[in-house]
Amino acid sequence: MATEAALAVEDRLHRLLRHLGVDQAHFAGWLAQDWSGLVTKCPQVVSSLILVNTFDRRFVEPVSGKLLVITGDRGPAAEKVRNAMRGVPGVQHVELSDYDIFPWSVIAGERTREFTDAMLEFLSRFTAPGSANSVPLPEGEGEVAGISYRIRGVGPPLVLLPLFLTPSQWEPLIPALSERYCTITLGGAALGAVAILEARGHAIGYLEMVRNLIEKADLRSGEAVLEVGCGSGVLARWLARRTAGGNRITGVDINPYLLREAKTLARQEGLETAIEFRDGNAEALPFADNSFEVVMSVTVIEETDADQMLAEMVRVTKPGGRVAVIARALDIGSPKNLPLSAGFKAKIEAPGFTGDVSSRGCADASLYRRVRQAGLTQVKMLPQLAAFDQADPTVLQFLEGALLPKLNEEEVREWQTARAEAEAMGIFYMTWPHHCAVGTKP
Repeated sequence: MATEAALAVEDRLHRLLRHLGVDQAHFAGWLAQDWSGLVTKCPQVVSSLILVNTFDRRFVEPVSGKLLVITGDRGPAAEKVRNAMRGVPGVQHVELSDYDIFPWSVIAGERTREFTDAMLEFLSRFTAPGSANSVPLPEGEGEVAGISYRIRGVGPPLVLLPLFLTPSQWEPLIPALSERYCTITLGGAALGAVAILEARGHAIGYLEMVRNLIEKADLRSGEAVLEVGCGSGVLARWLARRTAGGNRITGVDINPYLLREAKTLARQEGLETAIEFRDGNAEALPFADNSFEVVMSVTVIEETDADQMLAEMVRVTKPGGRVAVIARALDIGSPKNLPLSAGFKAKIEAPGFTGDVSSRGCADASLYRRVRQAGLTQVKMLPQLAAFDQADPTVLQFLEGALLPKLNEEEVREWQTARAEAEAMGIFYMTWPHHCAVGTKP
């Protein structure tokens, strides 16, 4: 029998449903890695499926007749979903007007009524025999197979998988949804953005990049460290173990969902006293001037007002302290070690093929100019590639999930054949390019 750590997501979900006495449920979520295994291997469990801002035709066939996709009506994500849905019959599609959804958008909070109405109207169609029946589950919380759950309301079970990086998650919708459905909201390190952040933060190729950043920041024992946008806390925990209590470490994030998971994971690893997690906005940090010797941030500056965030990082850094920043690089190609045709390989390795950046964010070499304009000196510029191989399946699945919906059927087949060949030889990897900078506050 597989250990809990080795369980696939669909097996974890199956254990949870058995624990709750649920044979069939409606599901809603975002990331394919959360729902695809259950849909393809156990479609009888899925009464219906609601997807937010995503569509992957590789997995939806078993539920295409009972599938709703909710997107914005503008932006690259909406266009990607429209293209992926072409030729797939039976799929319902609702577009929120005048809206561009990013992974970090507060969709449930900003479009509460439209989002709720779309879900309830769709779910109301599944009242015939064979749909999910009402279950008498008591309200409460718990954890099964590494998945945390919270139950609200009475009615047919509606399982709410994490909404990627959105800060509000499902909370604004729960009051209305729980009036008609038994809402089962899921979390934990095995699902959603937390699973990706944790897997990425444990990958050798990624940690080498972060380790290089810390070394260039010349972190010394006794110095206070702030991580801006700490997410699940995976790097803060890595740093706490690396420094063995020699530094005061603080993590700040605007996302309550990620902060809850970060505190839970730190407690599980016995590091709750080694790291202070705080709620805070990267553009208005909740600290006094000159509070830390080292202020770092990893792949957050793409989602914010980059210049305002840098100004805040510099403000809370002590004179002589260092500011260290990593940004995803949409202006650098991303090599993939696969035997592909030259034209196809050039297409998928081209700069900017995957990735999201806000209108004022930074995901290119302008990072180096920005850190100098923020007043930092002795700037070290470190463009780097983080590589992920077969030891990092969660990250590979995420990267592949962003890539394949942009390909046509012939290209997908070529990719899958080439990947199988490279994996058989043990040489498959994908890369994720980054810009890294370290500067000193005068």
